Amino acid sequence: MHIAILDEELPYPLTSGKRIRTFNLLQRLAGRHRLTYLCHRNADIAESRIAAQRFAEMGIETVVVDRSVPAKSGPRFYGRLAANMFSPLPYSVATHASSEMRAAICDFAKKNDVDLWHCEWTPYAEMMRGLDVGPWVVMAHNVESLIWQRYAETEANPVKRWYIRRQWQKFEAFERWAYSAARRTIAVSPDDARLIRERFGAWHVDVVDNGVDTNYFRPLHMPRDPKTILFLGSLDWRPNLDGVRLMLDRILPTVQAFEPQAKLLLVGRNPPAWLRQHAANRPGVELHGSVPDVRPFIAKAGVMAVPLRIGGGSRLKILESLASGLPVVSTKIGAEGLELEAEKHLDIVDGVEPMAEALIAGIRNPERMREQAEAGRRKVLERYDWEMLSERLEQVWLNCAAANVTARAA
Repeated sequence: MHIAILDEELPYPLTSGKRIRTFNLLQRLAGRHRLTYLCHRNADIAESRIAAQRFAEMGIETVVVDRSVPAKSGPRFYGRLAANMFSPLPYSVATHASSEMRAAICDFAKKNDVDLWHCEWTPYAEMMRGLDVGPWVVMAHNVESLIWQRYAETEANPVKRWYIRRQWQKFEAFERWAYSAARRTIAVSPDDARLIRERFGAWHVDVVDNGVDTNYFRPLHMPRDPKTILFLGSLDWRPNLDGVRLMLDRILPTVQAFEPQAKLLLVGRNPPAWLRQHAANRPGVELHGSVPDVRPFIAKAGVMAVPLRIGGGSRLKILESLASGLPVVSTKIGAEGLELEAEKHLDIVDGVEPMAEALIAGIRNPERMREQAEAGRRKVLERYDWEMLSERLEQVWLNCAAANVTARAA
């Protein structure tokens, strides 16, 4: 088959959960199908060149539109936010929709036989609106309206809460259209698939879970420090920053009151200036931004903390940690969407105080945590390997493109 994939940028280097998922699935399917990646240019020019070279090595064609998505900072960013009040589209849909991308899609469709168009993030479904270029599917990395709903529920500032509620309402309307217009919607968890069916009435939903490269993430058999707590995740994503603030302001102080030697490692890309300054002045906190390899941090930590109260989809960092033998303590939202059992594969808590209590208990009983992590590792190996998941995505493609392939062969 020939699959044309639409996305915001080339997903490489692997510095975010979305990039990790996209790259690992496509890497395994590139040898079996013709894949073409149509996207905007990465904001970092050097990164864009490296990514294009890596995709060429995998045999994936690239069509890069010479327009990067506007930055989420500076006076112009706030001007765009204000202007979006008059748009029916959510901000992240409106800023990713471009005439340049639409022109590239139409031009490519005229010159090539494409069996299936694949929107690799829900906002890119907007690029298919009104086009007659063939069947298309949408990959829902999250149910975006659920994330905005949770933003609204946790925002204390009334003005910000009003604006966030408007974004939530816009995403509700946009997702209702996108999930119904696509030939299939691909969710990353059974929970998200159920929500898409029940909230939006979109019944053509498949599940291709998030996964892990179990050859890359595996136990390194190094001594762990039970008093070292790891937070791992992109530090330019609002749900993660909300979780970091909870760790720094409420959870870690409680843990250190009972275990003074406890320390927190914050590992992730693009930490903001306020977090850099906070970590530099805070005893027992280390910040490691944009590291080339997270495995050394996973190997030496005693426990992974996932204190999220905003989010959707499912957490790749939990899968990577368990595949590496690292125990995990997570909120219910943090562990949402994963077929893992509380107190068998990981600790799942509800609230700030229970999170602190679970971390203290883990520090004091590392053997129980080790046994739990080993059970979690066995489950991850059985359920979440990318090889199996790529075959599931391939089957979705085959089912959706079957009519086109048959017609062209005739």
